[in-house]
Amino acid sequence: MRRKRSGWPALLRGLLLPVIAAAALLCFAAALNSLSDGRAEEDMRQLEETLRRGCVACYAAEGVYPPTVDYLQEHYGVQIDQDRYTVRYSVFAENRMPDITVLENEP
Repeated sequence: MRRKRSGWPALLRGLLLPVIAAAALLCFAAALNSLSDGRAEEDMRQLEETLRRGCVACYAAEGVYPPTVDYLQEHYGVQIDQDRYTVRYSVFAENRMPDITVLENEP
């Protein structure tokens, strides 16, 4: 004689599987968001580093730091995504390293 099976295991499996899948998707989405935030910060850091290296190269070649960011772009090949970043470039004197700040524009 066979025993009648309870529907609880099937019901739990039917509810548990979608809950686990949704939790996995949420974790994946959070990881992607964190990854893109880290990449944006790294891109800003790299741009600032590129600007500083261009300034040092200019100083080594010409004996003065570049007067403007445009000068760096024209003569030293520095590329700035104007839509994505704003660069604050403040020159105090020709023989002093300029103050360089890179800010990300709001989307």
